[in-house]
Amino acid sequence: MPRRHPEPVDKHVGGRLKTRRQKLGITQGRLAKELNLSFQQIQKYEKGTNRIGASRLQQLCDFLDVPISYFFDDGQRPSRQVRKDGEDSSTAEIMAFVASAEGHALSRAFTRIADKTLRRSIVKFVETVDQTLDSK
Repeated sequence: MPRRHPEPVDKHVGGRLKTRRQKLGITQGRLAKELNLSFQQIQKYEKGTNRIGASRLQQLCDFLDVPISYFFDDGQRPSRQVRKDGEDSSTAEIMAFVASAEGHALSRAFTRIADKTLRRSIVKFVETVDQTLDSK
């Protein structure tokens, strides 16, 4: 039997679950215990490997104190955008990065920078690095 690849919407919902859990400082183990699951099941939900059923999604919403729409904002229909250099970038890829440890750390640190000019400078710097790497 061929392995099923996670659907983009399952990965998006899982990414949103992981982001919210981390934002609240809740471990996978604690969330699993609250929902009477194994932490491995939470891992599978967060990766999109296993789909989250409607009743489980409602339990997650109650525990994480979010509306169901939280899990679908910006993700029901992953859009594709073309970057200046012609390379495709999808919302699912961005959500996967934000849900990663590096993306989460970068997002938290970046949002704590109050100076808008400094934030714009950081974005320009990263774009310059990206363009430099693309030209090599």
